[in-house]
Amino acid sequence: MKEYLEQRNGGYYFIGSRISLAAIYYPFFRDGAAPETIQSDFSGYLTLEQVYGAITFMLANRDEVERYIAEQRRFDEEMEREAMKRASFILRDRVLAAREARLVKS
Repeated sequence: MKEYLEQRNGGYYFIGSRISLAAIYYPFFRDGAAPETIQSDFSGYLTLEQVYGAITFMLANRDEVERYIAEQRRFDEEMEREAMKRASFILRDRVLAAREARLVKS
């Protein structure tokens, strides 16, 4: 049986690419996109055979894939929270620097 996905860096990816399984999961399961539509979104990167291979993998390993997607979602949410914290600090630093600049000019 031909394989289309590999596990690396804690995730599932199409062999030889940086395209994750989540890129297929969301359009297929959440949005109800047809495999042909998904493939056209990745035209030049994924073949229709690869898309069907990923869908077959997801259907055959539903529990494992659901755990992976939930873990990815938690990770993404944490990264977003951290980015917002950093953005808040950057904004605060800019405001303080602007205030200081105004005080120096006075």
